[in-house]
Amino acid sequence: MSETLYTFDTIQDFIGKELGVSDWLPVEQQVMNRFAEDTRDPDWMHIDPVRARRDGPFGSTVAFGFWTLSMLTYFSYQLKLHPEDAAYAVNYGLDRVRWIAPVPVGSRIRCRAKLLDARHKDSDRIVMRTRNLIEVENQNQPAMEAVWLGLLVRA
Repeated sequence: MSETLYTFDTIQDFIGKELGVSDWLPVEQQVMNRFAEDTRDPDWMHIDPVRARRDGPFGSTVAFGFWTLSMLTYFSYQLKLHPEDAAYAVNYGLDRVRWIAPVPVGSRIRCRAKLLDARHKDSDRIVMRTRNLIEVENQNQPAMEAVWLGLLVRA
């Protein structure tokens, strides 16, 4: 976990800097099963370990790419990516998402976040752009890279 290091007035000083690295999060089969149910996407590569081992390209079930993307919210809370003087933040969009490598079920992932930009819309609102790398434990390349936008509102 990390401490929030910046405020609305000092966030500009952190552009180009790493904001933190999260703890490892286990990627569990039951979570993939629930995600498949919730999104109505029963793809066997994600929910059928026997078939995935036998017929799949990855040797095991793998996390859904959109599940991996959705974990950015979890990691943002853990990393305390919002300034301490923000009343709230809302999802403002994504500039870029790339799924680079599969995330095997049974592995662990973490997020490495870097502040790319923080533009003031006015004195009480900032659009924050972060680069988020999702790393898989014991893998050399990241599983996903996402440039994420958040609208921060001053308390």
